Amino acid sequence: MIGELHVANSPKASNPTDAIVAQAVLRNTRVTPQKARRVVNIIRGERVDVALTTLKFAPQEIGEDLFTLLNSAVNNAKQKNPSLRDTSSLWVVEALVDEGATMKRFRPRAQGRGFQILKRTSQITLVVSDDRGYRSHGGRKVVNAKAKSAGLAKPAAPAQSEGKAE
Repeated sequence: MIGELHVANSPKASNPTDAIVAQAVLRNTRVTPQKARRVVNIIRGERVDVALTTLKFAPQEIGEDLFTLLNSAVNNAKQKNPSLRDTSSLWVVEALVDEGATMKRFRPRAQGRGFQILKRTSQITLVVSDDRGYRSHGGRKVVNAKAKSAGLAKPAAPAQSEGKAE
């Protein structure tokens, strides 16, 4: 329906497709993806209020930018659903760090040589939702479903012969 307001406690909210989902993207930030992933891995899957506290006191330089980015994602969620009051009902369901453009510079070295310096950038995407199990690319992930359903376990290690001395 056009102009329909999504209310979190309505019966439609039980449908997983009706979850409040908002994202924010930070592009071309001057930090390497490896360093950014260290901090992003800490907040992935956490409640938003816990993640904000973690980022506020993170000693890494990127923590400040991620704090601002997560606040932006929360504000995007509030914009989509004005009835959302508290950030404790939101979860960081996806946190991605991709490589951005790489600036290439050259450092002069002895005997006319030049060594290449790669100044890497990152693109960071944070997705928040009120459904903890939400995934933007399909349903919930099942790891090794065949082994679980068949009840297979790892084979036992072969017994060593007692005649050999170690």
